[in-house]
Amino acid sequence: MHAPTAAAPDAAALQSALAELFAPWVQALGLRVECVGERSVVLRLPVTPALARQGGMLCGQAMMAAADTAMVLALMRHFGQFRPCTTVQLNTSFLKPLSGQDALVEARVLRAGKSLAFGEIDLRGARDGQSVCRASTTYALL
Repeated sequence: MHAPTAAAPDAAALQSALAELFAPWVQALGLRVECVGERSVVLRLPVTPALARQGGMLCGQAMMAAADTAMVLALMRHFGQFRPCTTVQLNTSFLKPLSGQDALVEARVLRAGKSLAFGEIDLRGARDGQSVCRASTTYALL
């Protein structure tokens, strides 16, 4: 496991990273850092009309983008700073629809080596805590 090289960024630093490191359309998701752990991050994904499909359900594309983004921030926590990386694999299972509440996106680093990192993400209803989407990820560290 790669040891962190600097003090891990706090929630405010990760929120700033969302504005500095990600494409404008990712910024338009309105993600907010809720809390951070040693190797994990929880983001809030607001369910807005722009992200909802018929029936007010949060669209899967927004969930996948939020999951991928949350894992990059979790890797920042793990390494203590941003480290360039690229998604190699994002395997997503949609468990049930989400509507009428925001999503909490919890990303956790499982293992990070010299060239690859592995993680898992759980998206759940912010109000009811029910899992709606699970994802596993692999990143190439550049």
